[in-house]
Amino acid sequence: MAQAPSGLPFLPKRIEGLAALAANLWWSWTPEARALFRSIDQRLWHHYRHNPIEILQHLEPAHLASLAENEAFLRRYDAVLELMERELRGTEGGGASWFAAQYGDLVKKPIAYFCAEFALHTSVPVYSGGLGVLAGDHCKAASDLGVPLIGVGLFYVKGYFDQRLRVDGWQEDVDERINPATTPLTPVPGPHGEATIATVRTSGRDVHVGAWRLPVGRVTVYLLDTNLERNDPADRELTHKLYTGVPELRLRQEWVLGVGGVRVLRALGIEPAVWHANEGHAAFMFVERLREHLAAGVPYEEAVRRVRATSVFTTHTPVAAGHDTFPHDRVEHCVGEYWKELSNERERFFALGRHPVIDHGVYHMTVTAIRLSARVNGVSERHGRETRRIWKDLWPDRDTAQVPVAHVTNGVHLGTWMAAPIRELLDGHLGPDWLTRQDPEWDRVLELDEAKLWSVHGQLKAVLLTFMREEARRRWRDQWREPARLAGAGTLLAPQVLTIGFARRFATYKRADLLFRDPERLRRLLVNPRRPVQLIFAGKAHPADEPGKQVLQRVFAFTRDPRFEGRIAFLEDYELHLAHRLVQGVDVWLNVPRVPLEASGTSGMKAALNAVPQISTLDGWWAEGFSGVNGWAIPLAEPDADADAADAEQLYSILEDQLVPTFYSTDARGVPDRFLQIMKHALRVALERFTAQRMVRQYAQEYYVPAMKGLVTDGDPPTA
Repeated sequence: MAQAPSGLPFLPKRIEGLAALAANLWWSWTPEARALFRSIDQRLWHHYRHNPIEILQHLEPAHLASLAENEAFLRRYDAVLELMERELRGTEGGGASWFAAQYGDLVKKPIAYFCAEFALHTSVPVYSGGLGVLAGDHCKAASDLGVPLIGVGLFYVKGYFDQRLRVDGWQEDVDERINPATTPLTPVPGPHGEATIATVRTSGRDVHVGAWRLPVGRVTVYLLDTNLERNDPADRELTHKLYTGVPELRLRQEWVLGVGGVRVLRALGIEPAVWHANEGHAAFMFVERLREHLAAGVPYEEAVRRVRATSVFTTHTPVAAGHDTFPHDRVEHCVGEYWKELSNERERFFALGRHPVIDHGVYHMTVTAIRLSARVNGVSERHGRETRRIWKDLWPDRDTAQVPVAHVTNGVHLGTWMAAPIRELLDGHLGPDWLTRQDPEWDRVLELDEAKLWSVHGQLKAVLLTFMREEARRRWRDQWREPARLAGAGTLLAPQVLTIGFARRFATYKRADLLFRDPERLRRLLVNPRRPVQLIFAGKAHPADEPGKQVLQRVFAFTRDPRFEGRIAFLEDYELHLAHRLVQGVDVWLNVPRVPLEASGTSGMKAALNAVPQISTLDGWWAEGFSGVNGWAIPLAEPDADADAADAEQLYSILEDQLVPTFYSTDARGVPDRFLQIMKHALRVALERFTAQRMVRQYAQEYYVPAMKGLVTDGDPPTA
């Protein structure tokens, strides 16, 4: 079992296993374990946002003693510990898992999965958004399937940032330090028990790198940390904040992640068979492995071939700002004379990150990752095509269609994102083993009892609205002094009204303000006395994204406009805990990125796992996920049209003529039967095609296992 966090109190011997249970995030997606912690103290469960470590820290000793004598609690406790032991048994040998059954001879060949952020639980807020959530879901699905994955990231002691909105709606960024004692993180000792595990030289100094261990079921994630006493004060701050707006600091973070990550794994005796970089932030991991081969006397071309053969690279965005580039002089200042270890040729080092056509004065992280990976993929079918177009110049002798970039469409972790009542409904309908059956009869989802589904959805909607009121009450007590903030926080929303949710990063291309293009037309939709509509928004703009902050401010202003009668809400400080409430509790999910800038987009998948249909442009996953009966699609605008104007017109029309009438059309039972059919189709498609388990199985079959076995791909190296 996992090592117990140091911040836990003394536990009676009979229930001391609660410490190990709380220390492994397996509990967070296991219904029996969640129910056990909830039963300890339901008030604290909600107050501490489902963090069992904080719950145990704040229990009176008498309460703990009473739990150790409560027969009903002990029966549940014993059953959960037995379940965890059974499911996690064989972490080293694979256990009775899908991967062990399929590839038993490979279970001891680790896969190193590098990512700049991991969203695993709200108690460890070292993530900003979709990339981190995808990485977290990847790790959880790998655990479920027994894929021998090891995560490598950075421990940002100040996380991303906490969002606070001024009275005028302008976003302010607040930093709060993470207290490791309230998390499942435990420090990893170095070879001789010291904090330093590896050393990386950057900006003329040696930087000592430590690590924290985070158990995620069968998977372990290592978060690197430079906040060590031995380091220069400037270097201690290297891992303080995620996605800092200071380019030099961001470059040095990525150097620590890539080079330091490889060295930490080596120091811990971990020898990965496959190396997977999730986005270009981790590209220096490939460079460090190239250096290792060269240091061992391997000729340069053969060293490149060996690195490529065991490397996987996933790119997540077609947006230029998502691909890090750094000027050569800044890179040289960061890495020093590291290039001398790459055949002693400075030019050879910089050629790894050179785009053959553009930006010759900068180092491209994505180009480096593509150049040193034999297996490259986008994250949806459409994004795969777009990626081949964007990076075609790296293969000038190939047609775009022949560029060796494939795709693995993203998926979301069912155990994490599906609400317990929906899962229980499916248990009763499909049988309790439906999750583990080889070939579930997904068409049976369409036979779900409509009245039961509608009742469960109503419960989840009530949970969301109650959560919003309690959050507004808390902020009113602690922060707000203006009554208008209460209406804008959703306290006037009604449970029987069609509720549309939008919660994304506030980048301009995601167009959170598209609905407000014609305010009067929107007002008529929202305040219709017979068929009203209400909107819930949430999301953060990057601290350096002024246009994104302006979009957020415009949306926020409408929450205070009395013409809309309190039917628009903005929820501050979007994070995992709030995300769960939203995707489970709204009636419809809204996603309107400007085509083709959405690589995948997984929030709509999470909603669909809760039978919440989506209305979206045909971009990312929706281009392949829309079946015609599982939601609504905004058709592609004509090539010469104003896409924003055309998409807004289509959005209004779909709402007015299709979505709203369908939601309010009820049968003799008072149930919206046509809308429920769409809900069931949304659930069915998500279950069959868009789970993280399907995604990780595809990575294993098409990427990891072939790399482990040394199978050759047709992915010839890009030109420099």
